[in-house]
Amino acid sequence: MIKLGIIGTNWITGQFIEAAHESKEFKLTSVYSRSEAKAKDFGEQYGATNFYDNVTDFFASDSFEAIYIASPNSLHFEQIKLAIKAGKKVIAEKPMVSNPTEMAEVQEVLKKHPESQLFEAARQIHQENFKIIEQKVTEMETIQGATLTYMKYSSRYDAILAGEEPNIFSPKFSGGALQDLGVYVVYDAIAWFGAPLKVQYYPTMLPTGVDGKGVAILTYKDFNVTLNVGKTANSYLTSEIYGLKDTIVMDNAAELNEVIYRDGSDKEDMLSQFPAKNPMLAEANAFARVINNPGDAASIADYKKWQALSITVNQVLFDLRQSAGIEFPADHK
Repeated sequence: MIKLGIIGTNWITGQFIEAAHESKEFKLTSVYSRSEAKAKDFGEQYGATNFYDNVTDFFASDSFEAIYIASPNSLHFEQIKLAIKAGKKVIAEKPMVSNPTEMAEVQEVLKKHPESQLFEAARQIHQENFKIIEQKVTEMETIQGATLTYMKYSSRYDAILAGEEPNIFSPKFSGGALQDLGVYVVYDAIAWFGAPLKVQYYPTMLPTGVDGKGVAILTYKDFNVTLNVGKTANSYLTSEIYGLKDTIVMDNAAELNEVIYRDGSDKEDMLSQFPAKNPMLAEANAFARVINNPGDAASIADYKKWQALSITVNQVLFDLRQSAGIEFPADHK
């Protein structure tokens, strides 16, 4: 059983803890928050027994061996480095870090501490329906592009309309639609089609200086991929991958609950399997497998693949922001 510590006491942390416990591979033991009382209040409901409000004491503790980091985006960088230096197995919520400079430094620290491991919690790439699409794409004779959509109204946008600046919509915390929901569809595109030749992002900007929604174009040698992302509106569009006459149709490019292959005639083939109730269960199982089997060839190969994918996704997100003139304080440290 892997002893788990956490940073971040929000809903997504709770969902990951529930998935980790459901996997029967992790046990939550330790919680860090700026308030020890808040850490205790959050952690006790999940069985944690160690609570910290001092980050130095937290990382020095042997009460946990793996950590899940779900703090505001811009805080991940320093916390990941501290965790790696402490020899922990690190699971960082996406986006892992704010830019390629931070990513390169994290990778250098990781090389100096080979006992550590670093995972980005991009949940859908570990789900079976994602892998089914990945395989089907390789079987299609021709790829003519894709349109991938993930737009979901954020309750935090109400605060923006009221003149406030919540973390998720703040450049100080490396926020915005692309950095949040956009990560999912960028992961889709990179995993299924590889790195693009060039990118361009057309955002709808908010008064805070980040994007509320936008359209990204990823240009490949023979086709384009269009990404529709947003946190200020809801979209109910399906997502599609275009072959010659055939098409893969997804109910949602991030959730991937239903995936259909249409061959261009009247035939439809349901590719998807019924997903787990907790969408983070697959990644919890995947991370545990690699942590528990560090010398296994398949685990090593998967870990390297995930690392390379995280680095490429981070670069593409940065390039998209640069194309639109969106900058964060983290870009100028």
